[in-house]
Amino acid sequence: MNESDFKTLLASLPVSWWEADGGLRVVDSGGGAFDDESTARRFLETLCADRGGSGSPGTGAYQACFEGRTFDVNWSARHDGPDRHGSRGVAVEVAGRPDGSPYAAFADLTPAAAFVRDATGRYVWANHAYAHLYGTTREAVIGRHLADLDGPDDVTRFLALDQEVLTLGRSVRHTLTYRRSDGSCGHAAGYRFPVRWGTGRCVAGIYVDITDYTQVLDQRRRVEDDLRALRDHSGLPCVRLSPDGRVGEASTAVVELLGVRLSELIGLPVDTLLAKTPERGALHRIWDDLVGGRRRSARTSAVLVDGDNWQRRARVHLSTVCRTSGRVSSVWAVLTHLGLRHEAQPPLTATQVRILALLAAGRSNADIAGTLHLSRQTVDYHLSRLRDLLGAATRPALVARAYVLGILSPQAWPPRSATAAHPLSPV
Repeated sequence: MNESDFKTLLASLPVSWWEADGGLRVVDSGGGAFDDESTARRFLETLCADRGGSGSPGTGAYQACFEGRTFDVNWSARHDGPDRHGSRGVAVEVAGRPDGSPYAAFADLTPAAAFVRDATGRYVWANHAYAHLYGTTREAVIGRHLADLDGPDDVTRFLALDQEVLTLGRSVRHTLTYRRSDGSCGHAAGYRFPVRWGTGRCVAGIYVDITDYTQVLDQRRRVEDDLRALRDHSGLPCVRLSPDGRVGEASTAVVELLGVRLSELIGLPVDTLLAKTPERGALHRIWDDLVGGRRRSARTSAVLVDGDNWQRRARVHLSTVCRTSGRVSSVWAVLTHLGLRHEAQPPLTATQVRILALLAAGRSNADIAGTLHLSRQTVDYHLSRLRDLLGAATRPALVARAYVLGILSPQAWPPRSATAAHPLSPV
């Protein structure tokens, strides 16, 4: 809440605030304590007269009377610069209230649940939000004991906490559970602190009900536990990546696949696990679309590099995880169709991949040359080069090697590259 919002809030409360220059001339004021500006200025003139008529009317808190009304006043010095001095103050009306407390003036209108109890556990004040937690009215709460509203175990726990606050003499922040009016368990978070109420020392509390928030957190925790169980026991190699491309989570299957320890994998840039192949550039473009919110999921291929610097081709399934704001918080990557693990080899050209696809379809060298508009000698050269690159001595072995290395897609006919963007495209 900024200063403008705070001043707007004070406009509906029994409060008067003001800012004055060094000569006690009011430069700004507001609040809901007075109906018109002239009454507010008479009130300030009365304060100045009561405090000496000139100079600062004093700092700290004191009580003042004005036209039969009583206010708690706090007026303090203000320094906006070496040559600019002034003061600011606030007055809270307390006369005419049965409780006579400025705390109640504010807490009555807050949506947070607030109460005041004496040392024995009897309510001396409560606001409407607090009574609503118990399904009743504030008039039905004030004057009653804790035991009239809560169960024996809760009463013992709450009284012990009240005594702790009174003994320490300072506020205590904590969360608690309580029994709601419908019998279900509720959760609240807030503060308890000692207050002076009339002539006695009491415990005040202000709480926000977080039952719905806690239930959402519990549900999210259960979903995350289920997801981790699926991740670790499904056997699927998968990793969860941050928007900047670092590994946040990884399944045991990925750890075994890459031959690295989990501690070494977490936080690692995923680019260090990818070979510098044409698929890597395509994956970068897809990644930009995913983290930019232009796509929710994608399928592509990549060549992985393991801990021994060997390579393995894989199909990569990418899915984004979004926050409630719509921004991408992470991306899940699942690996399937793993190729044969092999030593790093020079990348194949598009022509070489097309030759392998036509060879797998049973085409002769002459057919391949005619289809690709190449000479027979050029096709023979490429086949000889492919046998050297893939370590295959015969045509059937060359085709088999292309499939196990993931160069050709095992799910397509006619044969085509595993990285082809379109079903009818050979590469």
